[in-house]
Amino acid sequence: MSFRSVISNLSMGAFVLAAASALTPAARAAAPESNDPIKIALFDWTSVNLNAKILGGILEKLGYTVEYPTADYLSSLTTGLTNGDLDVGMEFWDTTAGEAMKASDATGQTERLGKLGPKAKEEWWFPEYMKEKCPGLPNWEALKDPKCAEAFSTAETAPKGRYLGGPVTWEGFDDERVEALKLPFTVIHAGTDAAMFAELDSAYQRKAPIILWVYSPHWAPAKYKGEWVEFPEYTPECYADPKWGTNPDAKYDCGKPHGEIWKYSWAGMKDKWPVAYKVAKAYTVDTDELNKMSGEIDLEGKTPEDVAAAWIAAHEADWKAWAR
Repeated sequence: MSFRSVISNLSMGAFVLAAASALTPAARAAAPESNDPIKIALFDWTSVNLNAKILGGILEKLGYTVEYPTADYLSSLTTGLTNGDLDVGMEFWDTTAGEAMKASDATGQTERLGKLGPKAKEEWWFPEYMKEKCPGLPNWEALKDPKCAEAFSTAETAPKGRYLGGPVTWEGFDDERVEALKLPFTVIHAGTDAAMFAELDSAYQRKAPIILWVYSPHWAPAKYKGEWVEFPEYTPECYADPKWGTNPDAKYDCGKPHGEIWKYSWAGMKDKWPVAYKVAKAYTVDTDELNKMSGEIDLEGKTPEDVAAAWIAAHEADWKAWAR
């Protein structure tokens, strides 16, 4: 049948429906499959919120409505992403969220969307100048020396050393690690990610004692000269079996795990918003680029929205291809 015959035999309304069905998924996304907002989680560190704003900005350009609820990092895997409060989370680290991800997978109500791209590392970190006062570093056993520990002390912890941990919501088992390895240290948890790195910057400028939780990808390991403490290498048994490792009576007598950073979604996303799902699944970011952008926010005072907009403009060909 000729195209002219089709026009003559269809009502205008039927023709519009036929034309819409012939559009590519990317074109259809301009009129989204659902007008309900796609809720992308914000957590309490810079890179995850930047990645959320990049994905959200892409989806908005494709016609979707996006919201950014603030959520709890670990519990979001088994609550927010399963009960409708969240649709996407952009960074779940093997280093801290391994058990929570297993629990999330077991619900059958979430989907692991794949790797973000950068490799995850989180560990105790110290400025290089502290090796003069604790020359056995980076070997963790140097921290057992009372003199070394005192070199990291403050008025609130002396004579014990002070370890600045991440916000309590990150977990990480640092309190348990100190006890299991019999380290003469007191763990103090930073209230926020920003406060933790502000304290690092202040101490570094003054060459004051500090040892703290530093993670990568992040701009700090590139800006400041220092090293990660070398603890006994992590294995799953270290976190599960007290008999493993140097202390037969305690778990967590090792360092933190290393690994991947994962994206997650509500399991129904692929059916409700199939094009948005494809984009979220395809989205990756380069480690160096992510570090640079995070530094623009934390060090140069740019807003996450402005940095995200610049990335979206520079990578337009990429995300348009993801939506096809």
